[in-house]
Amino acid sequence: MSELRRDELSGRWVLLAPGRAARPHTFGSAGADVPGPDACPFCTGNEHLTPPEVYRTGDGAPDTPGWRVRVVPNLYPIVGGPDAGPGATGAHEVVVLSPAHDHSFAQLDDVQAAEVLTVLRDRARHHLAAGRTFVQVVINHGRAAGASIAHPHAQVVALDLVPPAVALAVERFDAAGHDLVVADLDRAGDDLRLVDGPVAAWCPRAGSTPYELRLALRSDGSRFDEARDDDMRPLAGATRSVLARLAVATGDVPYNLVVHTAPPGTSRESFHWYVEVQTRMAVVAGFEHGTGILVNTVPPEVAAQELGGAAGETP
Repeated sequence: MSELRRDELSGRWVLLAPGRAARPHTFGSAGADVPGPDACPFCTGNEHLTPPEVYRTGDGAPDTPGWRVRVVPNLYPIVGGPDAGPGATGAHEVVVLSPAHDHSFAQLDDVQAAEVLTVLRDRARHHLAAGRTFVQVVINHGRAAGASIAHPHAQVVALDLVPPAVALAVERFDAAGHDLVVADLDRAGDDLRLVDGPVAAWCPRAGSTPYELRLALRSDGSRFDEARDDDMRPLAGATRSVLARLAVATGDVPYNLVVHTAPPGTSRESFHWYVEVQTRMAVVAGFEHGTGILVNTVPPEVAAQELGGAAGETP
């Protein structure tokens, strides 16, 4: 039974989801055998190992091969289910990026990457249209980033509340009186900018993790679910490109890709949606927990130089 709680001492909100402890882990420990495609629930031919799919692109009947992108309910959801408590209702879906067991987002071609982003946007639209309050879209790449299944996939978590961090982000925009994403990009300058044009990608000057990345459409817009079809391909191409460079520069480091978007009802002037990639190269230790100050051991200027020199293809 999931439950939303607030830690009165620290002011943090905690979503307890004990059912998540039962998730299968296919990465294994160092030196252990890792289950391959034959045992992977996200591989073609193993559709029976997941809950019935709710959406797909490609050919074939539901729960059979032929799909390109496949969406299924998460068998071990963070929120939702018949016993969810107050604040923990919602829906949690897995979006399998492709039938290829070992193709991360960086290893998709631009057409495939655009299709994945479009599916993620459309699933966010679906849940908001169904009355959910907010939808969080993430890709956890690698075990250290929280992925429990090796086959690359994204997650769509639809909530019945606006998360406190999201509400605070919108408040910061309102208080600033200007576009904070554009300002961050401007502060980055040419030295930290990796992609420029209708979509920009850059290393933030005050990045909190090594090789941290941000991407955004230069056009305004507060919500990912309202992005146009014409925006998906350039955004996908830029995202795939910088993730491929990240893999080359770091040896395919684990990362969390997070879509930062506003809840419905937010004006275009009150937020600018963007994508953030934070690596999981370093452990958040006692100092960080005690002070709330994160330590980044790779200056963004060094990261941008290394990423700019990377070939853009995964090893």
